[in-house]
Amino acid sequence: MLLMAGWVAGIALCAVLPFLPQGLYWLPLFPAAAIWRSSGMLRQGLLGVLALTAGLAYGGWRANLRLAQELPPAWAQRPIELVATVRGLPDPGEYGVRLALEVESTLTPGAALPAKVQVHDYLKRDWPPGSRWQLNARFKPRRGSANAFGFDAEQWLWSEGMLASGSAGKGRRRLEDRHDLLAWVDAWRARQVARIERVLRPGRESALVAALTVGAQQRVAREDWQLFSATGLTHIVSISGLHITMLAGLVAWLGMRALRFLPLARAPRVAAAWAALAAATGYALLAGFSVPTQRTLFMLAVGCGCLAWRRRLSAFQAWWLALAVVLLIDPFSVLAPGLWLSFGLVAALMFSSLARRAPAGRWRAVWDGQWAAGVASLAPLAAMFGGFPLLSPLANAWAIPFVSVLLTPWCLLAVALPWDSLLLPAGWLVQGFYLGVEWMAKGPAWHVAGAPWPVWGLAGLASAWLLAPRGVAGKPLAALLMLPMLAYRPAGPAPGAFRATVLDVGQGLAVLVQTAERALLFDTGAGEAGRVVLPQLRGLGVPRLDVLILSHHDSDHDGAAAGVLDGIPVSRLLAGQPQSFRLRGAQLCRQGESWVWDGVRFDILAPLAGVQGEDNAHSCVLQVAGEKQALMVSGDAPEAVENALAERWAGRLRSSVLIAGHHGSRTSSSDAWLAATQPQLAIVSAGFLNRYRHPHPQVLERLRRHGARVLRTDQDGALTIEFGPTLSWRCLRQDQPRYWRARGACGDGVTPD
Repeated sequence: MLLMAGWVAGIALCAVLPFLPQGLYWLPLFPAAAIWRSSGMLRQGLLGVLALTAGLAYGGWRANLRLAQELPPAWAQRPIELVATVRGLPDPGEYGVRLALEVESTLTPGAALPAKVQVHDYLKRDWPPGSRWQLNARFKPRRGSANAFGFDAEQWLWSEGMLASGSAGKGRRRLEDRHDLLAWVDAWRARQVARIERVLRPGRESALVAALTVGAQQRVAREDWQLFSATGLTHIVSISGLHITMLAGLVAWLGMRALRFLPLARAPRVAAAWAALAAATGYALLAGFSVPTQRTLFMLAVGCGCLAWRRRLSAFQAWWLALAVVLLIDPFSVLAPGLWLSFGLVAALMFSSLARRAPAGRWRAVWDGQWAAGVASLAPLAAMFGGFPLLSPLANAWAIPFVSVLLTPWCLLAVALPWDSLLLPAGWLVQGFYLGVEWMAKGPAWHVAGAPWPVWGLAGLASAWLLAPRGVAGKPLAALLMLPMLAYRPAGPAPGAFRATVLDVGQGLAVLVQTAERALLFDTGAGEAGRVVLPQLRGLGVPRLDVLILSHHDSDHDGAAAGVLDGIPVSRLLAGQPQSFRLRGAQLCRQGESWVWDGVRFDILAPLAGVQGEDNAHSCVLQVAGEKQALMVSGDAPEAVENALAERWAGRLRSSVLIAGHHGSRTSSSDAWLAATQPQLAIVSAGFLNRYRHPHPQVLERLRRHGARVLRTDQDGALTIEFGPTLSWRCLRQDQPRYWRARGACGDGVTPD
């Protein structure tokens, strides 16, 4: 078990390295050489070190192989002609079709592509699964927004092996389809989705049935995913280890019952186990053979292998072996939260049942399992997702048996048999499921701030203590060790100072300003608030917003506003174009309005009185001034507004930090504006390789000519600037370096004297 634990630890350590050192492969030689001259405890320790270094070397080797497949920078956004096969089920959306392609070859001389790419077709054409195409596309390297909290798209893309994404051109030519097993399975899945939608009609019922049977999760609407997230039931809806294990258990039980009457095998337990594994493999294959299903299959295969070869392993030895095998096959899955949640919950169930003299009764076992799962998942859910629904234990206690024992088996039966009428009861069951989910989604949630590692360590210790066998003393004290995690709030700036966090929202803007006791958010970016903005607010310990400013009515500035208002209390809402918002209580940003929080002054400088013209001209302009430093945020205010402000307020516009107007467009950041503000630091909030080509090279040159150091969210990720006696800043991509994450040139974080 020591060797397997060391192997797992080595692969996990490799995943968080800031870079892959040279000579990583030679590390295992040092403990291996020392083992020959050692014995006893020293030998055991060296064996553990050998396993750790072997896991580290193996993880580094696999990482280098994957890095070598990434899109060469020279071919970013250049047209490439390729031949590829459609894999999986295309995902039709509001703005086009998203699909995964397996690249066979590139026809453009000198071009190179990863073996697996993601393509968006904004023309919404049909892409049958298993079809082969010759097409043109433009690709971007793997990149996602980089923020301290919430979903890490770049990490997910790396772990899934999706190393480039692009958009399909107009020209394409269909070639002879693939006829391999995966193509046949994907085509069958597509036919089943069409059949389900024909019988139940497109909607939430057909979407959930398709998700539970053939893994078509992309059919489930965003609003329904939000319901599942609000109740802690996301894992129930996805075809994951839970459903596959339940199906395998059902087949094993039926197999054992059948072999009692038909003694066709000398070892009925082994035969039933292999039958269960075969059923689980078939289900996983028909559901798309996703990475989570593969991990579950590996675990089941390890158990079947041990049973077939008569290996007497303890429960924890089998657990370590399964985890080691999973990471041997897919070392990048160590970055997937689902891996640790699934393995962690299994470990918690085993740990909580240690030292029992007799098995618990049926209902007591159910209660103990729910208790162990709830306690064990508390700290991981808080650390990975920033909180947990308070009704999640109740929701899981109801939904797990309903979905796994009733809904999913019936849906599988309806899909497997040719009678369409069987799908109708499946739709009724889905309606009943949603009624319960919608009711429990109204319950409260507990959100926690991002805490330092000792706080999470205490919470983990508390979980293990609470799950310890009966007779272990001090469990009330263990519950108290959870309190630091639940109550932690990061310290705010000192009076007279403030902190600004420029969130990485892609092509958009969202700036959080915090004083000692107050918080203001300037713009929200586009898309869903739950994707970036709300996780950052909660992770930074912001329980409410005193002011939300929406600079003007443009989706990249106010697109997530409704979600922010629904997700967090907002005391006051200001907007440059309040008449354009269907939001409660929006008031106009009025030039000349000001207030003071904790020794920090806030001044609204625009929109100008009587302004006319485009939406950008109505942008709110805000200056925040502490005792020593100031920040200027101008939204998308154009050059005419900047020049008017510079002419009127030239003596009071000086600001240490300037958020470049309009994402670095050449319509803003004029020479007169830069001369009036005199920024030491200029920040550009823009999307990576965005279609507008922001920031413009002329603007970057203009900023440098005026002596401003430039930081960019598309290159540096989220930015945190401290406005105290001195000016300092941090860039997330530099603060949290990983070998698989692109890193920007953030500078040394301190302004020169």
